[in-house]
This record gives sequence, C-alpha cells and structure tokens, in this order.
Amino acid sequence: MEIETAVWIGVSLGVLYLTWQTVSPVLSPLIVAVTLAYILYPLHERLSVRIGNRWSALLLTGLLTVFSFLFILGFALWINDIKYSLTDYVDAFFAWLLGLNLPSGVYDLLNKLSSAIAERFNSYVLGYTYSLPKLSLQTIVAVFAFYGVLVNARAIKDEIYALLPPSREELARKLINSATETLHYLLRGWLLVSVGKGVVLAFLFYVLRISDAGGSIAAGILVVILELLPVVGGWIVWSASSIYLFTSGLYWKALAMGILGFILISPMPDIVLSKRLGKRQWGVNALVSLVGIFGGYIAFGFVGIIIGPVSLSLLITLLEEWKRAKNSRWKSAQ
Repeated sequence: MEIETAVWIGVSLGVLYLTWQTVSPVLSPLIVAVTLAYILYPLHERLSVRIGNRWSALLLTGLLTVFSFLFILGFALWINDIKYSLTDYVDAFFAWLLGLNLPSGVYDLLNKLSSAIAERFNSYVLGYTYSLPKLSLQTIVAVFAFYGVLVNARAIKDEIYALLPPSREELARKLINSATETLHYLLRGWLLVSVGKGVVLAFLFYVLRISDAGGSIAAGILVVILELLPVVGGWIVWSASSIYLFTSGLYWKALAMGILGFILISPMPDIVLSKRLGKRQWGVNALVSLVGIFGGYIAFGFVGIIIGPVSLSLLITLLEEWKRAKNSRWKSAQ
C-alpha cells in the first residue's frame, strides 16, 4: 500500500511538473485573458440575454482581436518612442519626488523603487522588441482563452466551488470572496477609470501637439501608473504640461489643457465617481495595495499588478482567519 501511494505521489508530481512547464510560457496571456473576461463579463451577460451566450462571446472576442491587432501594430511602430519618452517622464517624476524634503528611509525606498521600475520596464520591453512573433503568439493564446472563459464562465465557477474541500469550505469561500472583492475594485474600479484617464491625456497631448504619437502614449501610460499612488495622480501630468505650455507662450493651449485636465482627468472624475468606486482600498488598506502593485510588477511584470494585490488580500484573509481561530480556541479553553 505504501509503495502504491509513493508511486501515485510520484506520478502526480510528474504530471504537475509537466503541466507547469507547458503552461508557464503562456501564463501571462492566460492571466490577461481571464482579467479581460472578468472586466467585460457584466457586458457579456447583458448581451447574452439578447443574442445568446455564444454569439455574445464571439462578438466580444472579435472586438478584442481587432484591438489586439492594432496593439501589435502600434507596438511595432512606436515602442522605441514610447520606451524613451516614458523613461524620461518617470525619471523626471522621481527626480521631482526625491527633491522634496523626505525622511531618509522614504528617500532610500523611492530611490530603489525608481531604479527597479526602470530596470523591469526596460527588460520587459526589450524582451518583446526583438520577438514580435512571441508577442503575436501570446496575443493569439489570450484571444482564444478569452473566448473560452466567457463561454464557459458559469461552468468554471461551478467547477471551482465543487472542488472546495468540505472540511475547509468556509475558509475557501472567504478566500474566493476576498479575491473577488479585490479584483472588483482593482479591475472594474481603478483600472477602467485609470485607463480612461490615460487615453484622454494621450489624446490631449497629441491634439495639442505637446508630443508625437509615441510620447503621447507614454504620457497616457504615466497617468495610469500615477493613479496607483495615493494623493498623487494624473493631475501631476496635466498640470505639469499646462505649466510647460504657459511658460512656452502657448497660453490658449495651456488654458485648454488645464480646464480639460481638471474636468476629464483629475480631480473631477474622482469626485463624481467616488461613491461608485468606494475608497479604492480593493479589500485591503491603501498602503498594502500599493506594496502589492509595485512589488507584483517588479516580480512578475505587468501581470503582477493583478497578482500582487490579490495575493496580499488572500494573505490578510488567512491571517484574519488564523486570529479568529486562535481567539476561539482561547475562549473555549477558559
């Protein structure tokens, strides 16, 4: 019996190893596909009522395919301009931030963080710059996985709950709820709003001739990044560009950037949407979310923006459950 158990353990470990080796090269596009499916699932449900589940999934997948093609085309055309512009923007931002009168510990942390972000971004972009076929393949995987997740969303949900161990079902449900709550505020709250702000800022940069296409896209990406940070946000980019235009003698452009930035980027959208988006704590406090986002990015790349906060929210849920169980045992012992 012990030999048979050992054999089955060995076979299981071998299968898990082979599975991991197979899935790991396409893990990032799979995470992106699941993320996009989660964001668009409410729209998919509404469309399913009118045109059916499969046709709704096909429609959304078709739109994703078009946007993916445009993304690859834009990546090939503008990636170098975006990389250099974004690096300059980020360096200028951290130079301004580090020039403030900050405590030594905060200064050292920000200094290391700026270096780590720059290194990770350069390696990430460099890895795809010389391997567009790899990016195209991962995009195809993401598109097909997106369709599969949408079509089989209910079945996947039922299968996940069916796999919950009966002895720990309550804890497992708490973990699922914690991850769902974090994803809800992170993806359907912060991400959608921040990406929208980034698109608006990039459009304003290009229309007002502040920068070329690559520099405008980089400025939009910077807005999305700054929206991660508490207190600071996209207002830094539009206000800095407005001051730059004003000092350059382009007064009407400076006025247009200031007014549109205030109304469309920050802080007006935050004030209007504050009740719907909640406190932007994503199931954990803002500091932990910040650590999770930047730590996840440095460790896993762009998909780490999702992995980091979710993993920390799960850890906090486990710690709270452990404290609850410990207090329960202590009370029963008295």
